[in-house]
Amino acid sequence: MSAAARQPRRHPVVIVGAGQAGLSMAHTLQRRGIRPLLLERHRIGHAWERQRWDSFCLVTPNWQCRLPDFPYDGDDPHGFMGRDQIVDYVRRYAAHIQADVREGVAVSRLLRHGDGYRLFTSEGEIEADQVVIATGGYHRPRRHPQAERLPAGLLQLDARDYRNPDQLPPGPVLVVGSGQSGCQIAEDLFLAGRRVHLSVGSAPRSPRRYRGKDVVDWLDRMGYYQLPIEQHEDPRQVRSKTNHYLTGRDGGREIDLRHRALEGMVLHGRLEELGSRSIRFAGDLAENLDRADAVYCRIRSGIDAWIAREGIEAPEEPPYVPCWEPPPGPPAALDLEAEPLAAVIWCTGYGADFHWVDVPVFDGAGHPAHERGVTPSEGLYFIGLPWLHTWGSGRFCGVADDAEHLAEVIRLRLHRRDASQERLECTALLGS
Repeated sequence: MSAAARQPRRHPVVIVGAGQAGLSMAHTLQRRGIRPLLLERHRIGHAWERQRWDSFCLVTPNWQCRLPDFPYDGDDPHGFMGRDQIVDYVRRYAAHIQADVREGVAVSRLLRHGDGYRLFTSEGEIEADQVVIATGGYHRPRRHPQAERLPAGLLQLDARDYRNPDQLPPGPVLVVGSGQSGCQIAEDLFLAGRRVHLSVGSAPRSPRRYRGKDVVDWLDRMGYYQLPIEQHEDPRQVRSKTNHYLTGRDGGREIDLRHRALEGMVLHGRLEELGSRSIRFAGDLAENLDRADAVYCRIRSGIDAWIAREGIEAPEEPPYVPCWEPPPGPPAALDLEAEPLAAVIWCTGYGADFHWVDVPVFDGAGHPAHERGVTPSEGLYFIGLPWLHTWGSGRFCGVADDAEHLAEVIRLRLHRRDASQERLECTALLGS
């Protein structure tokens, strides 16, 4: 075989990941006459289909699903798509844009090569002038460092592996973490009649509806989803903050853990120490509930102020009043001998894993260094990360703006490259 035949095929743009971010990136490039190659480790929609529980649904209304040139087209714009509907929406979008997607192709290494990049994949090596990484930022589930101290026979699942209550053995369940996944999974189990213990952390909560509209509607009108990260009050920390908990289940409603406690869900503070016989919790349950409620009330107050400033007529609502308080005294430990658990479900977040990206574009914590997705390594980009540029960046409502911006950067760089190459060829011809 000749050297030319062994040379990896070169593409102007390769996109790693064919979820909603990668597909949006492909479509905006194709509109500019650039046809990228997309590499998807699994099947399109895999994370939505295989890493969400059966009753999962969006917490943002369907009308916010507006991928480039493909807004939500169903008959329930103010509803909340369930897992299977989300998968269908993403796959229909892939069919709509007719991009060059190779499913089942994993990328094991990306490195700088000459004036471009080389990708080592499960189907061989590929070269690219420019590369867009669209694999998101939630790769490795986190667990408490003492998780291995729990009884050997106790089932432990990460949130992405939970499907439904029937998947678990009979008995009580401990859910660790009160972000969106933790609260929604705890509710799913509780509504199925299971005894649920929930370890409550510092996650904030949000109203669902307020003064006649879904809160997402108000926040969208107020420009929150378009707020650039540099204008946020805490730009250094916002990318690592936990999302507010609420749900789109049953037509959409808020989650008030105090109400669930009145109904029988057992709330604990932050998980502190694990053992084979007992689990101890910190004495911060009241503080964590108060902090979540403070955010809830602050969102309502912000909407109140905006309504007043804009002169909008909207029905008034009474102030929030807590319906339950944790009992006084030190927190009770969970005695695993008196109450053996059926399972522990870890809803304690995810870490990014970009070990395969062998290009120096990361900070000391392993997060990509970028400005609106553009990294210091020319021709390498990220899309689909939380707060890539705005609050909407990691959502169906904001990825289009990020894709448009990056597509234009890519187009200009390819144009400059082509113009430079043309000048070199002309100079060579004149010199001959």
